Amino acid sequence: MSEIKNLKPECIWRNFDALTQVPRPSGHLEKIQQFLLDFAQRIGVEAFKDDAENIIMRKPATPGMENRKGVILQAHMDMVPQKTPESTHNFETDPIQIWIDGDWVKAKDTTLGADNGLGVAAIMAVLEDKNLKHGPIEALITADEETGMFGANALKGGILNGDILLNLDSETWGKFVIGSAGGIDITATLDYKEVETDKEDAALKVTLKGLKGGHSGLEINEGRGNANKLMVRFVREAIAECEARLATWQGGNMRNAIPFKAETVLTMPKENVQAVKELIESFKEEFTDQFKGIESGIEFYAEEVPTPAMQVPVEIQDNLINAIYGCHNGVLRMIPAYPAVVETSSNLAIINIEGGKVGIKILARSAREDMKEYITKTLESCFSMAGMKIETSGSYCGWDPNPDSELLHLLLKEYKELFNEDGIIQVDHAGLECSIILGKYPHLDVVSLGPTMKSPHTTIERAYIPTVDPFWTLLKKTLEDIPVK
Repeated sequence: MSEIKNLKPECIWRNFDALTQVPRPSGHLEKIQQFLLDFAQRIGVEAFKDDAENIIMRKPATPGMENRKGVILQAHMDMVPQKTPESTHNFETDPIQIWIDGDWVKAKDTTLGADNGLGVAAIMAVLEDKNLKHGPIEALITADEETGMFGANALKGGILNGDILLNLDSETWGKFVIGSAGGIDITATLDYKEVETDKEDAALKVTLKGLKGGHSGLEINEGRGNANKLMVRFVREAIAECEARLATWQGGNMRNAIPFKAETVLTMPKENVQAVKELIESFKEEFTDQFKGIESGIEFYAEEVPTPAMQVPVEIQDNLINAIYGCHNGVLRMIPAYPAVVETSSNLAIINIEGGKVGIKILARSAREDMKEYITKTLESCFSMAGMKIETSGSYCGWDPNPDSELLHLLLKEYKELFNEDGIIQVDHAGLECSIILGKYPHLDVVSLGPTMKSPHTTIERAYIPTVDPFWTLLKKTLEDIPVK
């Protein structure tokens, strides 16, 4: 949109606008990779795609600054594909529709992709700027960060030459991140033999939606409702009080997003349909009251549907419901040395039960490896008691803070001089790729920063316009003042 391109700084918003026109959901990155390679060719910088599907670009130093430490500017190219239930958006083919609402840039019925599109746009702005003074610059734009940090994990040593890594994937302006949590994917699966439904039974499709959802790291401590955990409270009661049976369950769609919607199909004797509907109304009132001040749009309702031919056998059903009910979700512990920061958490992200198969996906995070192991074993134990097969994958370590970082002190100095206020040093509960990259390039001095955005991984994701211009000013000044190698 022309209005977006006219925002300041024009160089970042113009590039961000161009990025929104290129489909780039995780797992479907061919178009964005080609877009970045074409961009590099157009502006005359070296670029290539490595074996891990990352895009790497190199811009020589400004004449006379060849002796400065090399800087790697890093962001990820993929975005989380979330949309409202009413949206017909196809993330693999359609551009994101963006618009300005006061001081915010938003998207129409989808995620915006400011996570991490603004970081990529800033890198593009640096690479194309002919007047910017800087030492040697490399751009590392990683693949599939949102689904498992696959690009960072598969990055090879010896490719990058820099001494400093500026990660541009943080989401609060004025805060400089020097540490982040590690994470691990936990998947529980089960095959079962369906049983026939009583042909005289009725069926209801029960939908819980309208929750905020959100980032399962940055917003896990805000007390938001998890659709799967709320749904299981109702389902357990409906089974116990109304002779209901579970036929199917679909809840959540991204491992790193708090689920905002869940749907189940339940069967029950026809004479109990009204009792189930009344139970739904009772739980809706309960949830609305419990989450007052946090959730404002909870919808919980039932629709009569044709009775399915098959359903989950009662012994499997009961074990699954108990496991889902007992599964830890949310914050487990805060960091003792930083009591305002989450140390360990888990997100019961996805539940699929249908057709004789169960799949449950969880993302657990911790700033400590021993506590990451503890939460993993806690979740394994929970679902093992239901007879499920447990697999772990995508494990990555946390990023240990370095408060003595030369880069950090340079950024804090520049921030104070430019804006007459002190920057804030922060450790994030979100998983950043810095820890993985440091594992391959341990000599790097690393800090993460970025402009402010809210509610990433949700359809109300938005970028705060007044923070982008100062972010660009600080980035330029820092690149100009990078010390001699």
